[in-house]
Amino acid sequence: MFTFPLEQVREIIARGISDAATCGGYRNPHYGLSPGKDEKPGLWPVGDEGVYLLSNGILAKDQRPLIVYADECNPATNPDFWHYKRQHFGGDDGIDFLDAAELERLMVAAPSATHLRIEMTDTSMSLGLMCR
Repeated sequence: MFTFPLEQVREIIARGISDAATCGGYRNPHYGLSPGKDEKPGLWPVGDEGVYLLSNGILAKDQRPLIVYADECNPATNPDFWHYKRQHFGGDDGIDFLDAAELERLMVAAPSATHLRIEMTDTSMSLGLMCR
């Protein structure tokens, strides 16, 4: 399980929308495999050096994306992040796409929630909200 503070999730969505308005749109949610299809605001959960979220808003040249690490899988705060990532995300790097509009609907439906929860298995990913 990976958890992300909703305040930071909202900041990343807003930053992606701002980047898209400034820099010409959204990166393809299909990671460039289907250019011109489904470009819309969203987040990518990324398993790499830890697990984090970033937006798909197009960035200016040399601009770094705003990211938020999962509470459980942040290399700066958890010395065992690699083992946690391997156990709950897998050993390989990976990426998926979460539609920002769907996330917004989920967050509005649970106004007292404080964190986004993402659970992954070998064949699925589930999203939920929780209070901490």
